[in-house]
Amino acid sequence: MTIAQVSKKYSLTQDTLRYYERIGMIPPVHRTPSGLRDYTEQDCGWVELAKCMRSAGLPVEAMIEYVRLYQLGDETIPARLQLLLEQRERLLKQRAEIDNTLERLNYKISKYELAAKTGKLSWDEPEQ
Repeated sequence: MTIAQVSKKYSLTQDTLRYYERIGMIPPVHRTPSGLRDYTEQDCGWVELAKCMRSAGLPVEAMIEYVRLYQLGDETIPARLQLLLEQRERLLKQRAEIDNTLERLNYKISKYELAAKTGKLSWDEPEQ
C-alpha cells in the first residue's frame, strides 16, 4: 500500500506516518526499488498498533522502546512483556479515575435533572 492509502485507511496524515517511522514508533517501512514506501500487512499492523496505543495514552517513549526491543529479537520477550504489563496497569489506573469521575458527574446530572423539573437545587451537600 502507498503512504496515501495507509494515511486514508488509518485516518493519519502522511506526515504523522513519516514521523512515527522517523522516531522509531514503527519499524522502518518496506520500500520499493525506487525508494517509495510500500506498506506491507506487517507494516500496517505496526501503524494500527501505534495508533491504538497513542489513542489510549501510551507515551511515545514506551512505544519507541517496545519497537526497539522487538527489533532486538526474541531474547527481549520478557522485557516487552514487562513493558506491556506496566502500560496495562497505567491504563487500569486511568480507567478507575475516569470511572470515579463519571460516577460523580452522573450524581450531579441527576441532581440537576431534578432541579430542572422542580425549579430549584436541593441537596444536603454544598455545590462542588
